[in-house]
Formats: sequence, C-alpha cells, structure tokens
Amino acid sequence: MPYELEIKLALPVRLAPRLRRLPLLVGARERKRCLRNLYLDTPEQDLRRRGMALRRRAVEDSVYLTLKTEGECVNGLSRRQEWEYPCPPDTLDFSRIDDLRTRRLLQRLAPRLSPLFRMDFIRQSWDLPQGDSRVELALDLGYIRAGGRRAPIREVELELLAGREADILSLAKTLAEALPLYPFSPSKAARGYALLAAAYREANEARAAHALKSGLS
Repeated sequence: MPYELEIKLALPVRLAPRLRRLPLLVGARERKRCLRNLYLDTPEQDLRRRGMALRRRAVEDSVYLTLKTEGECVNGLSRRQEWEYPCPPDTLDFSRIDDLRTRRLLQRLAPRLSPLFRMDFIRQSWDLPQGDSRVELALDLGYIRAGGRRAPIREVELELLAGREADILSLAKTLAEALPLYPFSPSKAARGYALLAAAYREANEARAAHALKSGLS
C-alpha cells in the first residue's frame, strides 16, 4: 500500500528568490512544470467526508489520477496513503487502487463524481541528497479557484523519495534556519474545500439578503 511522507511549509512570495539562491540548491537537479489540477467529488462531498481527495492532474502532455487519504499531520509532517498513475483525460479508472474497499467505494461513486474546484500553479523542484535519503524540495506558486473565489498558493513542500524520516526533518530544520518558513498543515485539497464552502456561504447570504429586500419592498 503506497504512502506519502511530506512536510508542507508556508513561504512569503517575496522570499522565493532567496529560496532559489540557497547553497543547498546549487548544482541540484532542477525541474520546472506547470501543474493544472481538478479536484473531483460528489455534490454531497462523499470523498471529503471520508477524508479522501481525488485529483486529476495535467502535466505537459500527460494526465494523472491521484487519490490521497487524510492520514495524520503533526507540525507540518504528514503521512498518508497515496495512489497516483496515468489515466486518460475524462476517464475515471480505479482498477489500480489496490485497497479493495476503497476501489469499490470509488467505483460506486464514479457516476456522480465531477470537478468541484481547480488549482493551477508552477512547481519548481529540486532532487536533494540528505543524509542517507533523497528528498524532493518543491516550490509551488499559483492559485486555488472555487465558486468564483481565488486564493494564493505559496508553499514549499518536502517529500521523502527514499530513506529515513529523520533526514526530511533535518532538511526542514535547515531551511527554517535560513528562511522564515513555518509549518503549514492544511493540504491543498482542504484549502480548496474551505474556499468552496466560503463561496457557498457568500452566495446563500446574498440570496437571503435579496429575498429580505424583495419582501420589504
């Protein structure tokens, strides 16, 4: 069963150039990609209520389907199940989810799954050796869009590609000593759902105000 281990850190956008100039990134293998993401759920948000997030991500000419569970998060260090694999656009193929209960749930919900919100951001990433481990450091800059609202994405993510948990924690400490970074627990999916909920509340309040005004006129 696949697991993701990562640390999410908030970064003021004005400090992004300083991050890119850190000595530990000099000579490291670097990638820069535009990631376009749609998050899917039922109208009743069945996946969110079960602590799951389902995403379709377009990267260059490829499309990937990703499912993440809620897992646990302590001081920005999160550990959760994750499945990610290529999937044709506009197709929901859950055959590669190796947890039978989860796969059956997704297959049952599939006819009612549709996009709820989107995220588009530029990811600049570096593959770093750290102790006996390999860690990906990613700088994500972009926006979440939901229900007519928009919120910025300004994050640094550290993901353990191979090795020991202690090494990713050590790298996070090194970064925090060089820049004013701080743990940022909410996932992008959680922020998307929160933004959508705020948009719903705003729309309901506007309808209620309009109804009240119409009743008084």
